[in-house]
Amino acid sequence: MKGIEFTPEHPPDELADLAALAEAEGFEAAFASSHYFNRDPFVTLSRMAAATEEIRLGPGVVNPYESHPATLAARVATVAEVSDGRALLGLGAGDRSALAALGIDRDRPLRRVLETMDVVRDLWQGKTVSREGTFEVHEASLNTPSAAIPVYVGAQGPDMLRMAAKHADGVLVNASHPDDLAWAEERLKEGRAERGRDGEFEALSWASVSVAEDRDDAREAARPPVAFIAADVAEPVLERHGIAGEDARSVGEALEAGEFSTAFERVTPAMLDAFSIAGTPREVEERFEAVLEHVDGIVVGSPLGPDLGRGVELAGEALARATRD
Repeated sequence: MKGIEFTPEHPPDELADLAALAEAEGFEAAFASSHYFNRDPFVTLSRMAAATEEIRLGPGVVNPYESHPATLAARVATVAEVSDGRALLGLGAGDRSALAALGIDRDRPLRRVLETMDVVRDLWQGKTVSREGTFEVHEASLNTPSAAIPVYVGAQGPDMLRMAAKHADGVLVNASHPDDLAWAEERLKEGRAERGRDGEFEALSWASVSVAEDRDDAREAARPPVAFIAADVAEPVLERHGIAGEDARSVGEALEAGEFSTAFERVTPAMLDAFSIAGTPREVEERFEAVLEHVDGIVVGSPLGPDLGRGVELAGEALARATRD
């Protein structure tokens, strides 16, 4: 799959236009990211559905803590309805720090995601559902059942990767570097070996991408998302890329203090190389080719580039060249 992420920090109508552009550039799926501090992803997806004809649409990645899983099922079913069956669901445990800001404890994330998958699938099939686990649902059903909506699990750690490969329709691996994806590929193989679910499984890299004709402009635009990634990455990943733990912690400390400009300035070239695909169209194409040695497709994630529209075009062209037989 050739996918793209749009962040609703921009108005829904603007993202609808960008989704139409992405469709014209050959992207097959568009995700609207979900963070409480941005615009609502489902409102945004409805505008994107009206502006497009073929591209698949869904939230990515939405968590089952801020909203009850049954509510998420209804919202995604509505996206399926307004898009004539083009919906998909990007589901994940959510960002721990963002949930903490809302007073939400991200308790038992793997179990919560797995149970959510089970419940939303049953609800979409028109079943009446009761369950007690990481959440409760009693005799719930939907007025708008919608079968055959694929579920992609956002994953980074070994257990979530294995679970996704065993139970989901696909995985969104939160990684941009071939070395991280090679490691993830082995965890996915372990999960696939235990897979009991029918149907194909698709592994996608959810990569932070910034592309522009000017390399420095592209890398500068990648600093904000890379700062948030570097601040929350596990120590073994830092070691894999030769990044000092104190450097990553200094970025995180600035973010926690609300000193965003300082945090972005502390992002090192090594962090940009490890946690983003940022550069000229040719450089991005070469990294796409390396990434595709380990996954079935790529979701081009934010920031896209210093110019959103041009970023969609350049990323689409680079991805088309990288996937050309």
